[in-house]
Amino acid sequence: MEPPLAGTEAEHLTGALDRLRTTFRWKADGLDAAGLATRVGASTLTLGGLLKHLARAESEMFGPKLDGSPIGEPWASADWAADPDWDFTSAAADRPAELYALWDTTIARSRARLAAAIDDGGLGQLVHLAWPGGRHLSLRRLVCDLIEEYGRHTGHADLLREAVDGRVGEDPPAGWQPASRS
Repeated sequence: MEPPLAGTEAEHLTGALDRLRTTFRWKADGLDAAGLATRVGASTLTLGGLLKHLARAESEMFGPKLDGSPIGEPWASADWAADPDWDFTSAAADRPAELYALWDTTIARSRARLAAAIDDGGLGQLVHLAWPGGRHLSLRRLVCDLIEEYGRHTGHADLLREAVDGRVGEDPPAGWQPASRS
């Protein structure tokens, strides 16, 4: 999925985000529990943990940070005090279908919420999230932060997927659709 060659700012930013989402999903696709739990070296990162973590990042970005709405489940009832990395660690107990469904449904909701927010006030509008001192962030900043989050973790996913079965590459093949659908 290629971003536009000459589009609007919103088209470029959402296109870049969607390209990273698609590449990440391709890297994580079609694996069983063992594949989703594979680790590399001393790292505790897994593709299953990344699926769940990025679903949480999306839920936070286009929920509480965007408009102050509640984050919802499974995040709201997690014991973050006992396990600050709950999204990563709890993924080991989830079935692959649950992890894929969580990510897929979260992304669909995020795409809809982002599109509605852009239509409603553009990327320059201020969102609910504020820094100390009361300065609110723009929607543009939220999108850029999520692009950064995906950039970091898609790189991790490259290494993890290669360790599972040797899959490498920057982009999914033309016409690719997830084999493991929610």
